[in-house]
Amino acid sequence: MKITQQTLAEAWERTAAGHVLLQEAGLPPLAHSEDELEECAEQAEDIADGGLCLLLDEDGTVRGHHCPYREVFATRDLDLALYLVAEAALTRLGSPEETALALDRIDPLWGRRFRGGGLDDPGTVEPCGQDPLDGLAWVADSWRNQDPYTELVFHRAAPGRSVDPERLALLAGADPAQLAAGTRLKDLDGSDRQWDSCCFGQAGEWTFFLYHETPPGAFADKEAYAALGIEETVRLTATSAKAIYTFDHLRDGRRVDDDWGLLELIWYDRGRAPYLRGGELDFLNRAVRRAELDHPELTNTFELYFHALEQSLGLRLPRRDFAEGEVRAAFWA
Repeated sequence: MKITQQTLAEAWERTAAGHVLLQEAGLPPLAHSEDELEECAEQAEDIADGGLCLLLDEDGTVRGHHCPYREVFATRDLDLALYLVAEAALTRLGSPEETALALDRIDPLWGRRFRGGGLDDPGTVEPCGQDPLDGLAWVADSWRNQDPYTELVFHRAAPGRSVDPERLALLAGADPAQLAAGTRLKDLDGSDRQWDSCCFGQAGEWTFFLYHETPPGAFADKEAYAALGIEETVRLTATSAKAIYTFDHLRDGRRVDDDWGLLELIWYDRGRAPYLRGGELDFLNRAVRRAELDHPELTNTFELYFHALEQSLGLRLPRRDFAEGEVRAAFWA
């Protein structure tokens, strides 16, 4: 059935009839054109959480936009549209677990969907059962102040292959003598050249490469760089002076971003899906939701986000090796 303004309004009225919280929320402003959407967005700016605006296409597609303009979902499924509107309304009212319980009372399927973080019914989702600070999340808080490094870069090759971390560091401009000597992070401690250094290694399927800035001519040997066999890269950048923290994911030479452009981490709000629902990064939406529900003790959303990166992509940094200074490191040549 094609969704129209009338069918959407009537369906919402039926859904909200037995649920006070939905009655209080009401259906978000509905636009039929980009110009109308802009007017809705301007009105929504007065709402503390930014608000949700809907754009209804002629073909019946309902598009959800969070203020000011970013599209966060698109669907022709009426039930799914109702769920997404209800989810946006209820996340304003409490913790993710409270939102899940409220959605349970409306429809058990909606509760399961919220807990899974995706748009389908995930069935039973097993809890994490791990200490998130034993994985990648330990570095999240200090990284916001560019400690240990500004750039946290992870590279992965095809299955069965690995990216040589020492070769990667050499191509970036690391001191060959220090590489040959097996220099460690603890050997660089106390130096006033800390900004001109890097560290590197492997953890699971990924090779990690951390630095502040690469020197001129880094990776100039394009042929040797291509020979590393890199097929996937995740780059996390912290610019603490500007409070800008970005996430960049490349796979097979193309950026995974749903055409959103630069992806900042700072705007992530607990209980909300940070990326387009059903899009290329929806796997991360799911992992973020599981992190929220499995680890309510984590109040730092960056730690939750980093744990989600570990659970969804397998990114890790060896905490003990960093604490003991045993990670391979070098100054730029």
